[in-house]
Amino acid sequence: MIKVSILYPNTPGATFDMAYYTSKHLTMVQKKVPACKGVGAERGLGGGEPGSKPTYIAMGHLLFDSVESFQTGFGPHAAEIVADVPNYTNTRPVIQVSEIAL
Repeated sequence: MIKVSILYPNTPGATFDMAYYTSKHLTMVQKKVPACKGVGAERGLGGGEPGSKPTYIAMGHLLFDSVESFQTGFGPHAAEIVADVPNYTNTRPVIQVSEIAL
């Protein structure tokens, strides 16, 4: 199982509409990409030091059986999915693909 993490940096002036992200964007991804086995969304609350800002304003996670199932499922819809990003944030997301070890 792999996890595709979409990390939204908490830069000065960053905005993020979690309601839109969870109710519209992630729902669209799930409909367009049936190979996606699950989704998750997190809102950053703080950093490692008490009172510090979170590194990421938000994070999204997509679960797939394999890198190949992610690539073949997501690829044909990538342009449409990426085009929706400005509807919920003004940040440029960072993507990481990870293998779930536990």
